[in-house]
Amino acid sequence: MGDLRGRKAALKDAPARWSQRVTETSNALDLEPGVFALDDPCAIAQSLQRSAEASTRRKGPPFRSAMSMLNFYLNRAGRNLPAERRAILDQAKDELRALYGRPRRGA
Repeated sequence: MGDLRGRKAALKDAPARWSQRVTETSNALDLEPGVFALDDPCAIAQSLQRSAEASTRRKGPPFRSAMSMLNFYLNRAGRNLPAERRAILDQAKDELRALYGRPRRGA
């Protein structure tokens, strides 16, 4: 039981912005600065594609790494992400699928 309490205490002491650190220092991709702030879904997808293709440290295929990073950002933003911004990032997912010749969801 003491070990469990120790882990919980360690989690409480962890920095509040761990997800920002992951986004900035991911071992899978070196993202271009401001990629998720772009207003063009195609530009976001192309940037993620460039980062995934250039990475020598990723563990999976480029498409999977790029999509994972985009999903990670969306999931961590959660309810704080305005609907307009979420729509742009969801469109970027479709653009990323198109770049890699993957079928769109529900198609």
